[in-house]
Amino acid sequence: MLPHVTPRLELDALLPAVEQLRRSVQDVALPLDLDDAPGTRRDRAALLAQLDDYVLPRLRSLDAPLLAVVGGSTGAGKSTLVNSVLRARVSRSGALRPTTRAPVLVHHPDDEAWFSGDRVLPGLARETGAEQEPDRSDVGAITSVRMASSTALPPGLALLDAPDIDSVVSANRELAQQLLAAADLWVFVTTAARYADAVPWDLLRGAADRGAVVAIVLDRVPPGAMAEVRPHLAQMLRERGLSASPMFSVPESQVDDGGLLDAAVVEPLRSWLVALACDSAARQTVVRRTLTGALDALHPRALAVVAAAESQDAALAGLRREVDAASGDAVVAIERGLSDGTLLRGEVLARWQEFAGTGELLRSIETRVSRWRDRISAALSGPPSPADELGEALQTGVEALVSAQAEAAAADSLRRWRSVAGGTALAARHTDLAAPAPGLADRVARTVRDWQGYVLGLVRDEGGDRRSTARVLSVGVNGLGVLLMLVVFGQTAGLTGAEVGIAGGTAVLAQRLLEAVFGDQAVRSLATKAKEELLTRSVAVLAVDRARLDAVLDGLPVPVEGAAGLAAAVERVEAAR
Repeated sequence: MLPHVTPRLELDALLPAVEQLRRSVQDVALPLDLDDAPGTRRDRAALLAQLDDYVLPRLRSLDAPLLAVVGGSTGAGKSTLVNSVLRARVSRSGALRPTTRAPVLVHHPDDEAWFSGDRVLPGLARETGAEQEPDRSDVGAITSVRMASSTALPPGLALLDAPDIDSVVSANRELAQQLLAAADLWVFVTTAARYADAVPWDLLRGAADRGAVVAIVLDRVPPGAMAEVRPHLAQMLRERGLSASPMFSVPESQVDDGGLLDAAVVEPLRSWLVALACDSAARQTVVRRTLTGALDALHPRALAVVAAAESQDAALAGLRREVDAASGDAVVAIERGLSDGTLLRGEVLARWQEFAGTGELLRSIETRVSRWRDRISAALSGPPSPADELGEALQTGVEALVSAQAEAAAADSLRRWRSVAGGTALAARHTDLAAPAPGLADRVARTVRDWQGYVLGLVRDEGGDRRSTARVLSVGVNGLGVLLMLVVFGQTAGLTGAEVGIAGGTAVLAQRLLEAVFGDQAVRSLATKAKEELLTRSVAVLAVDRARLDAVLDGLPVPVEGAAGLAAAVERVEAAR
């Protein structure tokens, strides 16, 4: 007999709390491929199935008929047992495996409304009519349950013949476990030859852990083995916390022409099921005991999903930090390259010497500024303009610097992703992000040209008063703009040997010439504005590729509430119990 224990359930608060928990679990998608992701995704799916298939339907309908799932190992005789109890062939039996491809749910005609909809097992479509020959070549997921009506069952109880828990077809095994988790009552069928197998005991241990009501059927017991096997099975049940489980024994016997066992050998099980169905108090005891056990089991399983969600949140934050770091490194490199004098190497130095005769200027900077201003002014009047050529050389250098750092930032971001949790698979799915977005050269060239126009605008605006205008015209806006660019790029850090002197002299001379036109304070202000503007525009170039990386992370199905929302939902369920 079952113990008459009726745990208290405060449904007014509990049902909405569990419904919120279900929404929170659904919201946690676990999109990143962390090391534990496959297991935690299965845990989440199992938790959702338990909520959808049993806990929520039962909380919403405590007075609904009992659902007894008949489960067990391959060849245990489950279908034959169900048919024999009902005295009709409602479920396929036989020697070929698997015999039960789609599960069969048998109910009293008066209870059809309880099971024909999606109140329980909402993920399985309902089928009616004659049973079809199973397609044993089909190893895909099972998507339906066949409904069968029988007056052999009293109202208040339905039997569900489930696939084998150790079937060679993985879809059968998965569905068998799902159906057992959806049961108010397990009728677990094993045999004298296989009652000690590991697989069924793993499931039975899980049933004991969550307080599910289980009845054991020891089937196909050979003559003379009953006295030895039954006590041993009872001992195993006691050792695993299932001592209260009713146990029924079915001796090995022949079936009749209809494939049914003799009525007498299944009468103890049939009588127990009928009595349970007819006793509303006993039914409520089973329902509340199994439901309470299922609610007890929700807490650790939900907390495991919370921990998985927290790991996902942490991994996502780590991926964002790597993008920040790669972009930040590129910005620092550009800023350093704009101010350490490296842009005054090579062709820029050669064009400067053509423009102003650097060697002689270095010998007479202090005394001959006016004279070289005149030389610059004269140089601007004849084609081709040395100032234009120097400006083009500067443009080429800046473009090369910004382009190189944009390429480095893209490659570095993907490299960094591959080295952190959750990033390897993400990087593999987005290998195109290792290179900048198409059109980088055009974007950079346009950016530098626009900046040079901005610099000329600064010079033009600064020379707008009457006194300065004459000086500006004497040198030319383009020439002064080029000089201002040289000042921006003219610090000497990072250069070596003769380059230090040449580049340093270049910047000093350019600054003195500009000071003669605008004054020292104005030159410092112009150089600061020009440098900050170029850095801002360069960051905007990098932002194009940064946006692509951010879009990948933003596109992951990560909920707003995430782990915190799920944890709060778990606590609300506990508080409502």
